[in-house]
Amino acid sequence: MRSASSLLLLGSCLLALAPAGQGAPAQCPGQCHCHGDLQHVICDSVGLKKIPRVSEATKLLNMQRNPLGSLSTGSFGESRGLVSLHLQHCQIRQVAAQAFKGLKKLVYLYLSNNDITSIEPGAFEDLSELTYLYLDGNQIADLPKGVFAPMINLFILQLNDNRLRDLQPGTFAGAKDLRWLHMSGNQLSVMQPGSLDDVENLAILHLDRNKLSLYPSAAMSKLRVVEELTLGNNPMRSIPDNAFQSFGRYMEKLHLDNMGLEKFSDGAFTGVTAVKSLHLDGNKLRSLPRSLDFRTITNLTLTSNPWACTCTLAPLRRWMDSSRIRPDALCASPPLHRGKQVRDSSAFSGCKVKPKKAKKGPLKRH
Repeated sequence: MRSASSLLLLGSCLLALAPAGQGAPAQCPGQCHCHGDLQHVICDSVGLKKIPRVSEATKLLNMQRNPLGSLSTGSFGESRGLVSLHLQHCQIRQVAAQAFKGLKKLVYLYLSNNDITSIEPGAFEDLSELTYLYLDGNQIADLPKGVFAPMINLFILQLNDNRLRDLQPGTFAGAKDLRWLHMSGNQLSVMQPGSLDDVENLAILHLDRNKLSLYPSAAMSKLRVVEELTLGNNPMRSIPDNAFQSFGRYMEKLHLDNMGLEKFSDGAFTGVTAVKSLHLDGNKLRSLPRSLDFRTITNLTLTSNPWACTCTLAPLRRWMDSSRIRPDALCASPPLHRGKQVRDSSAFSGCKVKPKKAKKGPLKRH
């Protein structure tokens, strides 16, 4: 899995190697700084209220920290060579239909930390090469159906720290190659069945810091290859059977911390065979389900749970005894063992290991 920093470095290299276009402007736009025969135009924090004119020779336009207010239709009509566009901290409230029309070479679009409340249908028309889209830190409450449809190459989508309330089917239509979807820190209380069907190849899905009270089984049933899932800080009391089954053989990182989680259904971890990092701290758990296989786990957090140190927790203790990883976990019951570490308690000394049932083979005839 490529890291965000390596992707950005790759982008910089691509920009540096990009061939210069024809018809470059004779001089740099006023108040801006230009580099590489005007291929990079830097207009950071210079008080501009409109997008400056740059030619097709320009590959990178940095407009951060300028009070633009909005992006109207055709704002970049003469900037058809852009590969990277930086519009962070520009007080943008609205993105009009066809705002980026003509930017068919754009790969990176940064709209983080604005005041965007409205994205009109067709706003991202022509962005067929866009791979990285950053919309985090805005005020977006609703997304038009199919708004990302032109982005057939979209790889990373940052939507964290907005005001999204629910997800509807068709929201991500067309973005079939999306791999990283960040929706942390929204107000999601509902994810409609089918809302993630168009992005079944997601590898990283962040849903922490939302308002989900029920695990969104129907919305996530088509996901096949999720490697990292974060659900921490959602008011979710239980995890149902087969919650992660469709992608369980790929999932390596699972965050279920600080949720007020009270229980897992016994089959919650059915099909989960690759998990390495599991975070369960800050919940109300007393036991763990029989379907949880500890053998692949290399990082486990269990603190701030009222663990019941009875034989139902014996598989955890046996794993601790056989592993170099012995995480903190305090017994809350029975009274004799209250306050003792699970790894040190004698509460499990009389627990028997249940023999595995032998698989039935064909009957032999004599």
